[in-house]
Amino acid sequence: MRRLTIALTLLATLASGTLLGTGPAVSAEGAPSPASDRGTNILVVGIDSRAGLSAAEKRRLHVGGEGCNCTDVMLLVHLAADGNRASVVSIPRDSYVEYAGGPGAGRWGKINGAYKLGGGAMAVSTVEKVTGLHVDHYLETGFTGFERAVDDLGGATVCTDRPLQDENSGLDITAGVHHTSGNTTLRYVRARHILRSGDLGRMRRQQRTVGDLLGRLTAKGALSNPGNVAKTARTLLKSVRTDAGTDLLDLVRIGWALGRLRADQTEFATVPITDFDHRVPGVGSTLVWHASRSAALWAALAADRPVTGDTRIQPAPETPALTNPAGIKVRVDDAKVAAALRGNGFVVTDTSAAAPAVRPDGPPVIRFAPGEEDDATTLAAALPGAALQPTPDHGPVFDVAIGRHQPQVKHVTYDRNVAEGAPVRGNTLRCPPAS
Repeated sequence: MRRLTIALTLLATLASGTLLGTGPAVSAEGAPSPASDRGTNILVVGIDSRAGLSAAEKRRLHVGGEGCNCTDVMLLVHLAADGNRASVVSIPRDSYVEYAGGPGAGRWGKINGAYKLGGGAMAVSTVEKVTGLHVDHYLETGFTGFERAVDDLGGATVCTDRPLQDENSGLDITAGVHHTSGNTTLRYVRARHILRSGDLGRMRRQQRTVGDLLGRLTAKGALSNPGNVAKTARTLLKSVRTDAGTDLLDLVRIGWALGRLRADQTEFATVPITDFDHRVPGVGSTLVWHASRSAALWAALAADRPVTGDTRIQPAPETPALTNPAGIKVRVDDAKVAAALRGNGFVVTDTSAAAPAVRPDGPPVIRFAPGEEDDATTLAAALPGAALQPTPDHGPVFDVAIGRHQPQVKHVTYDRNVAEGAPVRGNTLRCPPAS
């Protein structure tokens, strides 16, 4: 009977044309929501806390050590007022910001520390202060809550083009597409020390997981009508906590809005960073937001505009590099090409003295060890038309053999924000279908 009542109430809400923003949601400081023509903002956080976990649960979840009782994951979800777009923005946990609300107001620290000082209310107030956006709804879960939520929703799909291992999170999966339990999915989204270490790669994996879960829930019909959405919302409420201004009907409205979106109507981004290792005494290594790019991101959301394709948020380099040339060692058998690559930032050894007297026809050939495809792609971007040749038992240094016609070396631009956190649509972010 309660489910029928919820469904009928939602249908009446839909008929009135006020799908989202119905009623004055209350912010952390008690202010009612402004008009819904600017869309709806939802702050979703995952908490790093071991409180209440038994030794067996810590082993199962692979979360030994001391928890910080802070936010480990922070996603700001913006639902467009016209119902045709959802933007999901990852806010790095180590972002250096000024706290708002609660006992720590006015202090500076990592954004994940706002929760420790003043709980969810202070986390919301701080996000509102640093973004200029009003948060309409707040959702929170912990390690066991996330595990249970994923299991209750039927698991998740994760993917990788190479094996991933991380001792800290306990992740150990092979290359490919995997249907994972809540436990393995937790390890996948928590891992920070794989491939290019740090939070940007981790947040991209989190975004991919969210996109996949939305896609699978939609495909299964879990968000296809008010009754199904209500059932899904009730399932989530077993493992997700909300603020006082968010009830079951709010979750149904949100789920119904998300369930009507195609993958290309969702977009994912990470707040642009200008300093990835800003040292603060007593705080440690922090991340400093790029002033103009992050301001453009929040302005786009405030104006209910898409964030993908906005060059004010992420300028598009003429020749983007997937990885940092400064970490790529190269041997080149042509002096001019070696000098040009060195000017690009590559670590170059000129081997032109050993070049063949008669150079072969064809493009430059890049030989490298299997598993170094990302760096090879960066090097090839600087040498348009180069042939990539993975070579078993090749050492860590790339070898470039130049042909008869000297190539034009292009200047490549490496920007971690573009390489790992640029705004993308959900249909380009998802894992490929499992075979």
